[in-house]
Amino acid sequence: MAKGQIITFQDHENFRLRLILSTLAGKPIKIEKIRSHELNPGLKDYEVSFLRLLEKVTNGSVIEISYTGTTVIYRPGIIIGGVLTHDCPVSKPVGYFIEYMLFLAPFSKEKFSIVFKGITSSKEDVGVDLLKWGFLPVMENFGVRECSIHTLKRGSPPLGGGEVHLLCNSLIAQPITIHALEINKISSIRGIAYCTRVSPSIVNRIVSSVRDVLRNTIGCEVNITTDVWRGETSGKSPGFGLTLFSESKKGKNWRYCIEDIGLARETPEDIGEATSYKFLELLENSGVIGRNQLPLALTYMTIGKEDIGRLKVHKSQIDAKLVTMLRDIKSVFNTQFLFKPSPEEAEEDYLVATVKGVGFTNTSKKVA
Repeated sequence: MAKGQIITFQDHENFRLRLILSTLAGKPIKIEKIRSHELNPGLKDYEVSFLRLLEKVTNGSVIEISYTGTTVIYRPGIIIGGVLTHDCPVSKPVGYFIEYMLFLAPFSKEKFSIVFKGITSSKEDVGVDLLKWGFLPVMENFGVRECSIHTLKRGSPPLGGGEVHLLCNSLIAQPITIHALEINKISSIRGIAYCTRVSPSIVNRIVSSVRDVLRNTIGCEVNITTDVWRGETSGKSPGFGLTLFSESKKGKNWRYCIEDIGLARETPEDIGEATSYKFLELLENSGVIGRNQLPLALTYMTIGKEDIGRLKVHKSQIDAKLVTMLRDIKSVFNTQFLFKPSPEEAEEDYLVATVKGVGFTNTSKKVA
């Protein structure tokens, strides 16, 4: 690609990731035909909000949005981070915004200290507990040691009222190269059952339901923490939810993590039981990490130093969305992943994802 040439994408799929890849690579992109065939074409309010957030955490970025909102041209600036507050629309939870800030935060000029206000969990997008217990350990395994997520206020849908603080003091030159080929044995199952503006008995019912399922299936410790929110810190709406994650004693702690929240006509028992069975399915169909953590890990592998990184994945994790993501990485960074069968005879359902890092360098840090 000639210098200054714009990389063009179509439709709203992978909208956030494409913007993040553009920012990391320092290459301008154009996203066109955004919902052009829908009754309400163009950008949604949460996508505009994400663009404004990118403007806040970068210096020199230029964003052009067409009159119809169906085309966006993004010319990235330098990642600067800073101390900020971002009000998220109630159409998406704060996790929608925090998730992809984790891709940028370690490579900033200054630390990230952002308070996000809005809904703290939803059915469709990642919640704050999953980010804390599932995504931060991935970052730590890539060398990002000082990153934290603090829930100041819980905010259940539909009205929200939550506040979450993302703090990243770990500014690194580039991710370390990983060779994650061993699937750790699970030593225990942990979790958080929480509720806002409802009876505390709700979380106890969730915990009981989880234990009924997991104790009969997994031969390890099951420990679920109850988290009851009252008063000013409990947001504006009643609600409850559950996050489950695994722990391993040996090797690096690559956690499996899953979550769900209760909506109308769903009982605490429904959420506890359904989430537990989904967690068992996750364990059965995952490689070193779960499907929801792969975009972060694969992006870090791509921008690592010019060395070969490896990650074991399960065949069922290679879906259409992941293929689109890998194509986007190739379009922006001109590199691609190779997937080869696991060398272990007993692992015919597993593949080893291999990529050579592009040698990305955080311009504010010196590479040793």
